Amino acid sequence: MKIGNRDIGPNHPPLVIAEIGINHGGDLAVAKEMVRLAAGAGCEMIKHQTHIIEDEMTEEAKSIFPPNADVSIWHVMERCALSLPEEAELKRYTESLGMIWISTPFSRAAADFLETLDVPAYKIGSGEADNLPLIRHIARKGKPVILSTGMQTIETIRASVAILDAAGIDYALLECTNLYPSPPEIVSLRGVSDLREAFPKAVVGFSDHSIGPEMALASVALGACILERHYTDTRYRKGPDIINSMDPAELRHLIDRSKEIWIAASNPKQRTAPEEDVYRFARGSVVADADLPAGHVIAEADIWARRPGSGEIPAYDFDKVVGKRLQRAVTRNTQLKWGDLTASGGFQE
Repeated sequence: MKIGNRDIGPNHPPLVIAEIGINHGGDLAVAKEMVRLAAGAGCEMIKHQTHIIEDEMTEEAKSIFPPNADVSIWHVMERCALSLPEEAELKRYTESLGMIWISTPFSRAAADFLETLDVPAYKIGSGEADNLPLIRHIARKGKPVILSTGMQTIETIRASVAILDAAGIDYALLECTNLYPSPPEIVSLRGVSDLREAFPKAVVGFSDHSIGPEMALASVALGACILERHYTDTRYRKGPDIINSMDPAELRHLIDRSKEIWIAASNPKQRTAPEEDVYRFARGSVVADADLPAGHVIAEADIWARRPGSGEIPAYDFDKVVGKRLQRAVTRNTQLKWGDLTASGGFQE
């Protein structure tokens, strides 16, 4: 999968997406400052939310209050949405700093507006993960899609994935839990593995609403190629998503540590070249555990393995020494050599 100039998949470091969302509270200047600080933290991709409220909701939304807000969902978005010209400016500014800008359209009109901005990909949020007409409308645009799968099961998401497959576009599926914040009791890291198994054509990632970076980092070891977290310039701001948002320092931490985990997760179990010097002193060599005379047939109690590993007979060959006859006398802690030993019947004067 490729978005802009960024290759995404198991053979590439995880893509960390900083979701500004509505954390700017409808203030373009604040949004730009968030973007500037994200760039300084090494971020590659900013995700926004595009809300054209009249096409997104009906009047009934004015009486629906989200669990993490004290006003209706209509009024949350009315207060926090950027105007369309402001959103275009935010995209321009983000790209001027060398980052990729994408957004989540919450309506057909929002998707059509984003197409006028020539976005390189579309994000579909968990709330729209089973909105088949909207997914079909977005898929027809022929751009890559990142689809969050919160509040869904493997079975309920199949129809949406089928639309993406039929459109012939690249897509990613993100494991997600839609409670803000999400406690570990309901977060599913296993969902990353389940998505990989159920949808082998998909790039799989993790959209995190927990507090702290731990869940997102853990998902990398399970194969997550995309990490998405809410982001803010400071957690002292007010807003429904601030509590589970990372700041620039945590963003930098997530970028750096996820890359390290991705590297380590791909390494096979083996002794590496840099470990050889350690191995030479850390392992044991077979030594005499008492003063032993020439001609003595070695019993298990006569020998032991001690550091360093510079001896000729390593500890893993301990059992091969038992029953051999000594060709010469040795003192306690002498590192034994194969030339010191013969078969028990083979002693020579």
